[in-house]
Amino acid sequence: MDEIKASRSQRTRRLAIALVIILCGVTLRLGGYEIGLPYFLVKYGGSTLWGAMVFFLLATLLHRQSIGRLAVFSLLAAALVEFSRLYHTPWLDEFRLTLAGALLLGRIFSWWNILAYGLGIALAAGFERWRLARKGS
Repeated sequence: MDEIKASRSQRTRRLAIALVIILCGVTLRLGGYEIGLPYFLVKYGGSTLWGAMVFFLLATLLHRQSIGRLAVFSLLAAALVEFSRLYHTPWLDEFRLTLAGALLLGRIFSWWNILAYGLGIALAAGFERWRLARKGS
């Protein structure tokens, strides 16, 4: 029973982290330029946060997987979404022009985005590994 509670609390914590990251990412993308942040920070900071969010969402869903596996799955998922930008249909391009479409799928393919996702995933995995090690000691 304690393992079920621990698993449930771990999933809840991971989901909460993902939601905070989403809030930070949306705030950065919608208000970063207005407060004078440089383009590079807004663009790739948002992509880095997006990668971390993917990690924590997958960690919530696949809570029994190792952190390493979660990182690999997260990078594959993020790269798949990035590569989906190379596929064009009228309805998909219309969706990408909406705020939700831009935030979820993006508009233009970029290898730099994949690099930023990887950085976000690595930071998230490192944080999770550190937190679990700290909890165990």
